[in-house]
Amino acid sequence: MSEKAIQLKSQIVDEVVEMISKSSSLVLIDYKGLTVAQDTELRNEFRSQGVDYKVIKNRILVRAFNKLGYTGFDSDLEGPTAVAFGSEDITAPAKVLTAKAKQFPKIKIKSGLVDGTYLDVAGVRSIASLQSKEVLIAKMLGSLLAPISGLAGVLNNTLASLPRVLQAVADAKAE
Repeated sequence: MSEKAIQLKSQIVDEVVEMISKSSSLVLIDYKGLTVAQDTELRNEFRSQGVDYKVIKNRILVRAFNKLGYTGFDSDLEGPTAVAFGSEDITAPAKVLTAKAKQFPKIKIKSGLVDGTYLDVAGVRSIASLQSKEVLIAKMLGSLLAPISGLAGVLNNTLASLPRVLQAVADAKAE
């Protein structure tokens, strides 16, 4: 192999290392058997969810993962492999793939990585069942605000009933 080819492969590995490092989550997929139309639909769904979808050679992925210290992926990198990189919502790649795997049974989830932790197929599916970060934050804020909303309601009802109480007292004195 020429030195130029070695430099090119090293550069590609470095680019993949950077993509992995910047991602909050990723999922490895076996896409063998998908039609062009199905693959296009999958790519469009990923794009709409802010997920990058790339087909990367297994040898490049092995080198990139090993460079980052992840050795658990070596056995997953056989056959055709695509990678879904999520940066904003860590659940997005897993959610899209889980939904599309039901629609396109040929898609096989191999494994995943979330915040530096290796996930097997069951782990990827469990991440897919989680709600997004924004929904969890909204629920937490809602539960924190519930007591305050209840107190505001009680105080509002008390103030609203004050004129009726005063009118009842005035009516009682008038009798």
